[in-house]
Amino acid sequence: MTELLVAKGLAKSFGKTTALVDASLSVRAGELVAVMGPSGSGKSTLLHCLAGILKPDAGAVTYRGEDLSEMSDGDRSALRRNDFGFVFQFGQLVPELTFLENVALPLRLGGTRRAEAERVAAQWLDQLEVGDIAAKRPEEVSGGQGQRAAVARALATRPKVLFADEPTGALDSLNGERVLRLLFDAAKQTRAAVVIVTHEPRVAAYADREVVVRDGRTQDTELVA
Repeated sequence: MTELLVAKGLAKSFGKTTALVDASLSVRAGELVAVMGPSGSGKSTLLHCLAGILKPDAGAVTYRGEDLSEMSDGDRSALRRNDFGFVFQFGQLVPELTFLENVALPLRLGGTRRAEAERVAAQWLDQLEVGDIAAKRPEEVSGGQGQRAAVARALATRPKVLFADEPTGALDSLNGERVLRLLFDAAKQTRAAVVIVTHEPRVAAYADREVVVRDGRTQDTELVA
């Protein structure tokens, strides 16, 4: 299977603190990769480099053969808007907007008309089993409902790669399992590759492959032949 996203020899420091030393990772289309490691190991920094949010000090990240570091800021922003989707631990939804408006937002930013964007947003909210909260705002619902809406927002543009950084870290085990199941089922439907950062073995158990980060270095382990 063709490699979609490839990182080789990444190094990244923040002042005197070293986050990545020699980190490498490849992601194939439709693959689910779990990035594991203890707190402070560099796994979130690796995800941010893969997504073009951070530029590595050394090494390279290529997406479909194109080096992200050689792209303009505008091109990287467009890539994150159109080809990449993001789910974070606390959702990071816009509190002033309804859930329907939140999920429609990335589509609107990409130029989709409001009526069409909201139609697609409503479909994704229904698929993630939270269609009934479309008119509510983030502070009016539970964390589990909000996180499912955040997954809907991430998938609304049908991204090629979905990045999830501890997406169930703020949820209890029951809600966490439900969010994971819905996230992975929806990603399979769209054939999106998933890179999920976690420290929980139960989350990594869903993955095709596990990459362990320790002291800024990666170790790749095949979970499925």
